[in-house]
Amino acid sequence: MKRTVKQFNINDIELFKKKLFHWATNFDEVVWLDSNFYKQSHSNFESLLAVEAFTSIKTDYHNAFEDLKEYQSVTKDWLFGYLTYDLKNDVENLSSSNHDGLLFPDLFFFQPKRLFLLKEDRVEFHYLGMIDDEIEEDYQAILSYLDDEVYLDEAKEDIKIRLRIHKDEYFAKVNTMLAHIHRGDIYEANFCQEFYAEDTAIDPIKTFQNLNKISQPPFATFLKYEGKYLLSASPERYIKKKGTEIISQPIKGTARRASNPEEDALLVKDLQQDEKERSENVMIVDLVRNDLSRVAIKGSVQVEELCKVYTFMQVHQLISTVKATVSEELHPVDIIKAAFPMGSMTGAPKLSAMKIIEELEETKRGLYSGAVGYFSPNGDFDFNVIIRSILYNDYLKYISFSVGSAITSKSKPENEYEECLIKAKAMREALEN
Repeated sequence: MKRTVKQFNINDIELFKKKLFHWATNFDEVVWLDSNFYKQSHSNFESLLAVEAFTSIKTDYHNAFEDLKEYQSVTKDWLFGYLTYDLKNDVENLSSSNHDGLLFPDLFFFQPKRLFLLKEDRVEFHYLGMIDDEIEEDYQAILSYLDDEVYLDEAKEDIKIRLRIHKDEYFAKVNTMLAHIHRGDIYEANFCQEFYAEDTAIDPIKTFQNLNKISQPPFATFLKYEGKYLLSASPERYIKKKGTEIISQPIKGTARRASNPEEDALLVKDLQQDEKERSENVMIVDLVRNDLSRVAIKGSVQVEELCKVYTFMQVHQLISTVKATVSEELHPVDIIKAAFPMGSMTGAPKLSAMKIIEELEETKRGLYSGAVGYFSPNGDFDFNVIIRSILYNDYLKYISFSVGSAITSKSKPENEYEECLIKAKAMREALEN
């Protein structure tokens, strides 16, 4: 569908972003993708914003990828939305029967009436023809939007965060997973646990801002629709397509930050040389290479970067970049399906790991460890991995955030538990601020 495009130069892009975000939250459907000015070699935009659905698709996992494929093929426009982890049940003969306090549909995408692309010192408005006469009016409304520190005067509730799996039970479950590894059932698996609060209301806008300020990640996401919210500080890209090139950037390997610069530099060096952390990453890189080879042109899968340390506000991480070339005729949804779910959130071998994960975890993952992103009209796409994220159902007043770590033969339960607490710290702070 044809869009009207109008570009504006912006003097203060950071201030404009704040005003744009607050203005957008008044709409019923919102996807805000923000790189927080993080320097990375494969980014296209500083931020993208999609608001107000013209058409949409919402479904459970049954035949979900084929339904999305048909929707994308017919629409041939910008689409924004999410894929939950439980779409694994559409890819393989699997099920998800653990507790679900959030009740998000398994898949949701929408075609936005209003689309904003921000890069450097300019913003592009891409509006569907039916509302393109509102571009100038909306631009002026955004410029004059109220101070972003003004919120509704609500009585703040105490947030009592509970653990779905307590410490001793966590240790027992990790030991069970280690027994699977020693028996040869799997080599590695990502084991996750949920932190949650019931009967508790939050301000999703303020909570997202708290989380984003604490973390400043390259794949921050605010998603809103039908009383459901995702507030994400994800540092990880799942998969991106640009032309015939696809890339995936799995994260595996974590170290804490230190306030002392010398100690922090030492932690980077230790992470780079840590055999256990590197082996986690290498195993997942092999898995991603195998996933991409299902759809890539023969011989085109390459590892561009292996186990490079990237530093974020809360942690240091090992990130690898895997590239491949695909045929122009290959449907974009088929590329995503071939690599789904992402290797960094499953394990190796993937199918066995997913079965064991389902047995040992207590919570249905849903959107956590799924992906949010977009399709462009020409079939390009970019999706993140939903980690370091708060999920909230405003109707049920249910808050959830989950964290996990990779279990390998070298894992010690107490160390994995400590890693989970480090990863949970930012979400706790954002909620308790």
